[in-house]
Amino acid sequence: MSRVALVEDHARLAGMIRQALSGAGIETDIFSNLSEAHYGISQANYAVLILDRGLPDGDGLAFLRKLREAGRMMPCLMLTARDALHDRIDGLETGADDYVTKPFAMSELVARVRTLMRRPVELTTLVQSFADIAVDPQQRAMRCGDQAVMLAPTELQIMLTLLKAAGQTVRHSTLEHAAWGLGEAVTPNALEVTIHRLRKKLLAINATARLANVRGAGFALQKLD
Repeated sequence: MSRVALVEDHARLAGMIRQALSGAGIETDIFSNLSEAHYGISQANYAVLILDRGLPDGDGLAFLRKLREAGRMMPCLMLTARDALHDRIDGLETGADDYVTKPFAMSELVARVRTLMRRPVELTTLVQSFADIAVDPQQRAMRCGDQAVMLAPTELQIMLTLLKAAGQTVRHSTLEHAAWGLGEAVTPNALEVTIHRLRKKLLAINATARLANVRGAGFALQKLD
């Protein structure tokens, strides 16, 4: 399943949106304010950001502007009760990719999210590499030289997070959030099992890079001498 981030402080509306997207095979992590959203987006890769304009701790547009300035270019669908032309223009010029005015039909929102998910997504669509391995998110493949293995969605998200860290240790919780989202119940050994599978795949393509367990801290990609 693909995953989107929904920033919406109205609990009932957020639940309805999550249910509608789930019916379309799209998972949703819900954040009720910008502080939660900032943390969540820093921990996981999302296909689309659905962002309410008016939130308890600030303006969604200001939040989006900061994301764009930081180079986070995932497609963004703005939700707002403001339907004036200048409000829509402000949103689009700030970096929103689409704009929906409340109230809206859930079927329309799902269709718009699907459309945004077909667009190229920021750096996560580019091949990322470390040592002698490269991961292609669009193909969901990990390569070393002329050898390649396919990655499951959870494996892909974990590898992208580790690659982004470029050899630095990544906490267990950060990897779990990247792979399963913030709202999913994760079994205690789920991460260990996925890491084990990734290690086997690294061996299968004869990679010299390895996935090291930094005891008590997390995991890190390391280059073998």
